[in-house]
Amino acid sequence: MKDILNEIVDWKRRENEHLGRLFDGRELRAMVDRQCRDTPPSLARAVAESGTGIIAEFKRKSPSKGWIKADGSASTIPLAYQNAGAAAISILTDERFFGGRDEYVSMARRSGVTVPILYKNFVVDESQLFRARLCGASAVLLIAACLDMAQCAGLMRTAHDIGLEVLLEMHSEAELEYAALGPDLCGINNRNLGTFNTDVATSLALAPLLPGDAVKVSESGIGSADTVAVLRQAGFSGFLIGESLMKAESPGKELSDMINRMKKQAGTCS
Repeated sequence: MKDILNEIVDWKRRENEHLGRLFDGRELRAMVDRQCRDTPPSLARAVAESGTGIIAEFKRKSPSKGWIKADGSASTIPLAYQNAGAAAISILTDERFFGGRDEYVSMARRSGVTVPILYKNFVVDESQLFRARLCGASAVLLIAACLDMAQCAGLMRTAHDIGLEVLLEMHSEAELEYAALGPDLCGINNRNLGTFNTDVATSLALAPLLPGDAVKVSESGIGSADTVAVLRQAGFSGFLIGESLMKAESPGKELSDMINRMKKQAGTCS
């Protein structure tokens, strides 16, 4: 079986090399310094203080499943998520494998999205951080499996320097050493990035090994209020949910229904 992560990262390095010939990193940094004066809304605070903790994802395509919602609009779905009660929005910006674009973040902002937006991509170069800030993101995803410790630390410093928070994604016990870098949020991805299979048991096994004061986010394979309840009991305050929402005819309504089920569960338990 081919390793999808390696394929994506190889492509991402080639893509960054090509884009670097169009916009040099110093140019992009200068644009950030000129244009990005406001402090973006905090993803960590939104997740920790939200009643739902849901980071609802705008994801049109998957490398393993193909198109999920080819006609999905970044001008309507993220705003529908916000109106349904999402604590934050995640937007896939990789085009080749996920059908995303940087401009989808800008489109969501122009439509009226004010909650934090996570720029979700396979970040291997600081130029991607500058593009994330320029298009209106609040935070970026860094993936431990794509970076060595020194690379991850350097990208995190640059992200913080330009006003972006970092959700650091880990997948195994061996990768938990990256949590010592002090990201704003610690994510556990239930999806194996080599095969793209998901298992929520990954989050349940690794949660106790994360720093006690970390803002913990469980990612992928979450499709019900029951699963959210189990993960919350295990110490997670954030829940990144994408495919189960995007597969629905109306992703915003699907999220609203899930949140209503969560509220009923909480009322039953109180």
